[in-house]
Amino acid sequence: MISKNQFITDAVGNKVAVVLPLKDYNKMMEELDEYACIKAYDKAKARKQEFVPAADMFKAVEQKRKRH
Repeated sequence: MISKNQFITDAVGNKVAVVLPLKDYNKMMEELDEYACIKAYDKAKARKQEFVPAADMFKAVEQKRKRH
């Protein structure tokens, strides 16, 4: 993925930052976003879920609107 790494160092030579081509940065950000979506999906699937038919939910919402 990264074609050429450039490091920024401090006064004693410790690497403190990296400079990379914008193309590589954008690709990395896309992959991080995809990874975050996968993690959120996995977390949602792991929870116990109760499903309600859409028609029942619409009915409940309408009843709540009428009360308010």
